Amino acid sequence: MPDPVIITRPLAQAGALAEQVTALGREAVLLPLLDIAPLDDQGPLKAALAGMHDCAMVAFVSPNAIDAAFAHITVWPTWVTLAVLGEGSRAALERHGINNNTATIVSPRDPARSDSENLLETLDLAALAGQKVLIVRGESGRELMADGLRAAGVIVATVPAYRRSVPPLTEALAQQLRSVLERENDWIVTSSEALRGLVALVAQMGDPALVEKMQQQHLIVPHARIAETATGLGLHRLTLCGSGDERLLAALQSRA
Repeated sequence: MPDPVIITRPLAQAGALAEQVTALGREAVLLPLLDIAPLDDQGPLKAALAGMHDCAMVAFVSPNAIDAAFAHITVWPTWVTLAVLGEGSRAALERHGINNNTATIVSPRDPARSDSENLLETLDLAALAGQKVLIVRGESGRELMADGLRAAGVIVATVPAYRRSVPPLTEALAQQLRSVLERENDWIVTSSEALRGLVALVAQMGDPALVEKMQQQHLIVPHARIAETATGLGLHRLTLCGSGDERLLAALQSRA
């Protein structure tokens, strides 16, 4: 019997992947490790998007940023470039009618490094110097992209679009964690923050045996940065597959 596949994405983004995992003949278990919530005050986001027509580029740090922003976007200005970090974000844009046929989209060249560093390496920073770029992101996050653009002479504005948080350790969640850790699983982990939250939740349960069982689990991760986070947390059974659900599923099939 193949190991179950634990999908740790936010609930709203987990369903389609779970269906594809099930189609491979694997048991898909939903264990969302990040809660995504809209901001109470949508005013700053609406104001920033109203001014994006003057931007050379708008960068979205995640599918969540795209979904939150497009709740307020009716028509995309075709002269404004979109920048995204991975295939998940390209899929999110597609759901809103944005693709390579309707807009200019840039993303990191290396699918195994779908992060801000690789996006900065991919962008023509000289052409962006002196122009405006808007970064749509979560309420908290790394400043690397904004700092890198500013260092190249780009005029950068950032705006939060959503709030993310690790769920609290309720009795129901503790019970689910104990259950899944009773055996080895393949864990699909697409966020360093979610991974740190998972390890913290298991530690919070106060059972050294569960911590040891967590360290025996196999993780499938799309980004090198998540792999580095995992090894730093003592999780060494890793498959780095690159960005996009297609690569995640291929990694699962190779293990079968």
